[in-house]
Amino acid sequence: MSNRNNRNDLTEGTVWKKLLVFFVPIAAGTIIQQLYNAVDGLIVGRFVGTEALAAVGGSSAQIINVLVGFFVAMTAGASVVIGQIFGAGRKEDLDRAIGNAVAGMGVVGVILMAFGLAASPALLRLLRTPEETLAGAAMYLRIYFIGVPFVMILNMESSILRALGDSMHPFLFMVAGCLLNIVLDAVFVVVFGWGVAGVAVATVLAQVLNTALLTRRLMRGEEFYRLSLRNLRLKGVYLKNMLRMGIPSGLQSSMYSVSNTIIQVAVNSLGTVVVASWAMSGKTDGFYWAVSNALGAAITSFIAQNHGAGKTDRIRQCVRQGLVMGFLVTGLLSAGLMLTAIPLLRILTTDEAVVQTTYTIMSYFVPYYFTWVLVEILSAVLRGAGDAVYPVIIIGTGICLFRVIWIFTVFAHFGTLLSLCLSYTVSWTMTSIALVIYYRKGGWMKRHRIIDK
Repeated sequence: MSNRNNRNDLTEGTVWKKLLVFFVPIAAGTIIQQLYNAVDGLIVGRFVGTEALAAVGGSSAQIINVLVGFFVAMTAGASVVIGQIFGAGRKEDLDRAIGNAVAGMGVVGVILMAFGLAASPALLRLLRTPEETLAGAAMYLRIYFIGVPFVMILNMESSILRALGDSMHPFLFMVAGCLLNIVLDAVFVVVFGWGVAGVAVATVLAQVLNTALLTRRLMRGEEFYRLSLRNLRLKGVYLKNMLRMGIPSGLQSSMYSVSNTIIQVAVNSLGTVVVASWAMSGKTDGFYWAVSNALGAAITSFIAQNHGAGKTDRIRQCVRQGLVMGFLVTGLLSAGLMLTAIPLLRILTTDEAVVQTTYTIMSYFVPYYFTWVLVEILSAVLRGAGDAVYPVIIIGTGICLFRVIWIFTVFAHFGTLLSLCLSYTVSWTMTSIALVIYYRKGGWMKRHRIIDK
């Protein structure tokens, strides 16, 4: 592909430098998103009240995670297809694939919006939402679902730009959206007193801004890609590959949601202090998981481009250097989390029992994050090479199914916090071993590229 922007081309240059420069904006974006979520919750909790916080973050959040999360995870399929086409230097196919991806996700967004508007109250009752928060939760969900087409498109367009080697613009646009959301939260909630409706409207308007910026970027494009109205259509050859890659990612996301729901039931059986501590540990170590996921996303795009270009040596270099980066990042963040845990927790809560129990949970998890590195990196490599099904089977069995079985057997017998936490560390270790065995067999490297006709 002539005149391709070297800054976006991950098939040339020093591997670790390209990977690092590409990874940093994605990681920074995930961290800022975590900080934004904390500020958003603070505004709702302080200026609207506990019931509003429950309406926004309780059953509503679970419904959004399951329904919207499935389709957002599917954008990984389009990312891999577009990355491989870009790496192969096929401009005409690239423009058509981009148009198909955006159009397809727009259609999904409209269908999901209609379903959400109609089914929100029924879904909330199905989850046994407390009556005092039901009206607020239904209002929040319905306003949120009005913005779902923008959520679908902005996630797809962000994935497309990252597949094209551009991680900076999605980061900058996401920051703009987060800042607008915070400002609008303050105006609608604090000044106008709109309560839950104000939070929802602010979220939708921020998503509209983010989508507009991303669409403008893709339509202006570069010489090697451009989103055009004539390519906003659905074509089987592109959608087939995108769905083949995307559906397994969506199913994996859903499996995590289901297994986490079952684990939450087990957590609830251990008492209020453990429930609060479990939630608190999720807030403190959420930064690690955000950064880890960012590294996986960066490696997937890097592998996709180089697999499309047929550059096997760079793929193997990316695996080795990605693992080094993964272990370094994990070591630094794990040490930082454990060293700062107690002071940080005492800022977040004044309940000393919650502080100590949260620290205990973290001590069962954080030192063993290194066992997750292989899962994150190798699954990202396989996904970028177009091998989507087998990694999902391995992860779904080794992590999701295994944890559910563990809850009904080991935890049911011992009923302790340690026996609950061990379900994570044991599943990480088992799944790492299984993925290493599958990776070393090398069959995934011999498969045809998904862009081959």
